[in-house]
Amino acid sequence: MKCFIHLICDYAPGDLAWAEVYSAMAAQLPQDADTHFTTVGSFDTIATGFVCAQLALGDSRLRPENLIVFANCAPRKDKKEARSNNAGEGLVMAKLKNGVRVLAVNSGYSLSFVRDHIQELYIVDVEDEGSQFRSRDFFPRALARLVADDPKLLLDKLDASSAVREFPEEVIAYIDSFGNIKTSIRTGDPSLASLKPGDRLKVRIGTVLRTATVATGSFNVMEGDLAFSPGSSGHERRFWEFFQRGGSAASEFGHPHVGSNILIEPA
Repeated sequence: MKCFIHLICDYAPGDLAWAEVYSAMAAQLPQDADTHFTTVGSFDTIATGFVCAQLALGDSRLRPENLIVFANCAPRKDKKEARSNNAGEGLVMAKLKNGVRVLAVNSGYSLSFVRDHIQELYIVDVEDEGSQFRSRDFFPRALARLVADDPKLLLDKLDASSAVREFPEEVIAYIDSFGNIKTSIRTGDPSLASLKPGDRLKVRIGTVLRTATVATGSFNVMEGDLAFSPGSSGHERRFWEFFQRGGSAASEFGHPHVGSNILIEPA
């Protein structure tokens, strides 16, 4: 059966690493497999997890059939001591409740945003050491085996509630190309309960303090205003985001890093 693969990696667009990984995947995958690549920042497992959830949990009418999301961000930060033979975080496969399969390096927050949607989670039969470039040398073969439904690919079953951490609260989760700051604060969170459209807020990210207006969408604020509103990510429970109509919220806050804490108070 034809499949569609969303590959999320922390390589810069056009980087040599992308070319080598793509070449290795093309050598292993069936010719009718479609692929799409999304880049996140280097070692950024929060953005990896955010993107993974957005692509994997979408409305069935808006995602391809037989979808596999491959979240490949391995900062090797699970252990502080020196590593033997380039060992890294393990590769796992999560089958979600909607049927989408996620192949992921179980690093940091890479699976955190789909944690509550995981139906089954397994360790994958793949080398976790022996190469500095596992994404090229080992992972494409594991992905091809998943596409082929190889019954020997999946090893021990894991408990997602203990094997996958929860995503961090009230931080920057992703910054898009327009400079919109997507947060891990989502509709229904207690911190949003008292907010009404038009309320003015003091927002601190890092050392930068700005004033923003609570809005209901991207175009019901004046040109140039900084706003805080439900964004386009998060599906049934939207994640809120900061945007500046006609500008860049990220620029307003001095281009903060994903994972930066967000402090919000009434103005």
